[in-house]
Amino acid sequence: MIKLLGLALGVLALAVMAWIRLAPTDPARWHEDPRLVARPSSPNFHLIRMVGGDEMPRVFQMRPEALAARVDAVARADGAELIAGSLASGHMTYLSRTPLMGFPDYSSILIEPAGEGAMLLAFARSRFGRSDLGVNRARITRWIAALSD
Repeated sequence: MIKLLGLALGVLALAVMAWIRLAPTDPARWHEDPRLVARPSSPNFHLIRMVGGDEMPRVFQMRPEALAARVDAVARADGAELIAGSLASGHMTYLSRTPLMGFPDYSSILIEPAGEGAMLLAFARSRFGRSDLGVNRARITRWIAALSD
């Protein structure tokens, strides 16, 4: 009986892991404008915008098109996949997965002109769970640090 219960729990765990990894993604649902999004009630996100964000946006001394291209290169080098938007529009949403379990996280980036440069706004969040253990903040911080290099 104990072995059967253990087997059932193992099969259930594998089914949950498969669902997390294979759950379909609707790009339209996750492609959000960081300026307009409502703050989620759960702490599994990181928001960079002028008002009501977790931190203020950074201004980079490059044209918006160049910053969008640089963000795309950094995100892809970090293993993210562009699922919505475009570099030309300066509004992109990326899908990233955690290494072990493959939990999907979505990062919406918006590039806006700012004087002689460009400003980066971001909304990164987890699809599953209440807490992301700081993963989304760490990812966006890592991307911004790579942009500054």
